[in-house]
Amino acid sequence: MLDIFIIGGGPIGIACGLAAKKAGLSFLIVEKGALVNSLYNYPSTMTFFSTSEKLEIGGIPFVTISNKPVRAEALEYYRRVATSNNLPIHLFEEVTGVKKEGDIFTISTAKSTYQAKNVILSTGFYDIPVKLDIPGEELPKVQHYYKDPNYYAMQKVVVVGSSNSAIDVALETYRKGAQVTLVIRGDEVSHRVKYWVRPDIINRIKEGSIKAYFNSHLKVVRPDEVDIETPDGMVTIPNDFVMAMTGYKPNFDFLRKVGINLTDDKFIPHYNPETMEANVPGLYLAGVVCGGMDTHLWFIENSRVHADMIVKDIVAKADL
Repeated sequence: MLDIFIIGGGPIGIACGLAAKKAGLSFLIVEKGALVNSLYNYPSTMTFFSTSEKLEIGGIPFVTISNKPVRAEALEYYRRVATSNNLPIHLFEEVTGVKKEGDIFTISTAKSTYQAKNVILSTGFYDIPVKLDIPGEELPKVQHYYKDPNYYAMQKVVVVGSSNSAIDVALETYRKGAQVTLVIRGDEVSHRVKYWVRPDIINRIKEGSIKAYFNSHLKVVRPDEVDIETPDGMVTIPNDFVMAMTGYKPNFDFLRKVGINLTDDKFIPHYNPETMEANVPGLYLAGVVCGGMDTHLWFIENSRVHADMIVKDIVAKADL
C-alpha cells in the first residue's frame, strides 16, 4: 500500500516525488512515455522562456551556461534529479483507470495494479492537440508537432497560429529555406510570444520574407494546396506541409473518468487552491492540468509549489 501514487513523470510529477520522499512517505511515479515526456517531445531547437532557476525543483540547482536553458539541458537536469535521488519511477506504463473504494484507490495500468491512499494527477497537456476540424486535416502533411526545421527545407509550409510555437516554427523553417505562410486568426502576432522573438517575426513579415494572413482561417487542406479564408476572400496557395500549432489540451475524458468535475466553459477541474485536492477526497491535481483549456496559466515555474502544498495536506490529514 502506497501513501501516494503519482500519475505523470514530468517536472511537476518529479517535484511531487521529491516532496513525498522528504516527508518520508511511500510513493511511486508512473509515466506513460519517456521521463519528462512532454519536454522530450519539444522541438530540438527549443529555448525556454523561463530562466534556469525558475525551472528548478526540490531546491536542487539547475546550472546552465546561459540564462535561459535549452531543451537538452532541461532533459539532463530532470534526469539527474530523478536518478540521483533514487526516485521510484515506472516509465512507458500508461494508467488506464483509477477507482476509489472507501479510503483506498486502486490504480490500473497497462502492466499492473496498485493501491494507494492518495493519488496525484500531474499529467500535463501536451499529448492531445487541439484540432482544426477542417477537411483534409487527416492528411499526413498536416502536423501538430514539430521537431526540427531541416525537415522542411525547400518546402512550402503553412503555419497556423500566432503564439510561441507557431512563430518559432515559422522563423526556423524560413531560415532553413522553406517558403513560409502564416495564418493568424487575430489581427497581430500574439503578445505572449517571447520578447526577443516577436520583433524578429514582425520584421520578417514587414519585409515580405514570410507571408502572413491576419484575421484569417485555414479552411481546406488538399494534397498539393490549401484554401485560406481572408478578409479579402478565399485564397488558394500551393503547399507541401501544414504545421497546425493550435495548442494542446489535457485528457479531459480521463479526468472525468476518475470522477473530477470540470467547468462547462473551459473544462477547468474542480480543486481546492490551498491544498490542490480535487472534488474526490485524496485525489490531487498538480501542474498544467489545473488550467483546463487555459493551458497558458500554469508553467513549471509557478506550479512547482503544488508539490509541497499537496504533501503538506496529506501529512496533515495523516496526523489527525
